[in-house]
Amino acid sequence: MGKVAYRCVECNEKASELHRDYSNGILKITICESCQKPVDKYIEYDPVIILIDALLCKTQAFRHILFNTSLDIHWKLCVFCLLCEAYLRWSSLHGSKQSSDPADIIRYTKEWEFYGMFGLAALELSAFCCGVLWFLWMVVGRLQGRTVELRLLLRALLLSCYGKVLFIPAVIWENDYSPLCLGFIKLFVLTSNSQAIRVILNSSRRLSLTAVCVGLLSETCMAQAVTRLPWSIQDMLTFD
Repeated sequence: MGKVAYRCVECNEKASELHRDYSNGILKITICESCQKPVDKYIEYDPVIILIDALLCKTQAFRHILFNTSLDIHWKLCVFCLLCEAYLRWSSLHGSKQSSDPADIIRYTKEWEFYGMFGLAALELSAFCCGVLWFLWMVVGRLQGRTVELRLLLRALLLSCYGKVLFIPAVIWENDYSPLCLGFIKLFVLTSNSQAIRVILNSSRRLSLTAVCVGLLSETCMAQAVTRLPWSIQDMLTFD
């Protein structure tokens, strides 16, 4: 028996394997000893189905992705999401000054404002993750005496930020309802963060929502602190 590394997607019980490989290429899915259901039904599913279930924030899909796969793209996904958010902020600075002249487009792409917006987005995301991890470490680790795997929680938080990629089509297809769409995207990302925390800690919805609220408060404080600095970073980036 190898090291236990998997979880049942239905009841969250630990399992040593997802399937057993017999001769002639015959695979048999492992049945959970606790709930008597397949440990991970998603190993037979098409990736598109898994993605749809993840978009619907299904607990089973989150457990499959976070526990039963070796998906190690959270840092790359984090950078890509930050680029999407930076593009959203950068485009809002020049929304009223955009020109169809190709020369202007090339000039805009070389401006340092975009990199500044990327830095601000990275600071706010760092504040959000630190706030969530600190709260969970204090409440779950110190008060409840449970083991808190901060590295696994950080991976889950970064992976659950995938909804930020929707910022780009929201900006490209800009219309009168764009602020409402951006609000829904932000709400979706926070919901995914909350679901990821629930899956990792197997905790109540109240705890995960509270942790997300603490992280959001930390993010807001960081944003306010940056704008109230004696020398405003954003003012330096938007000079003409």
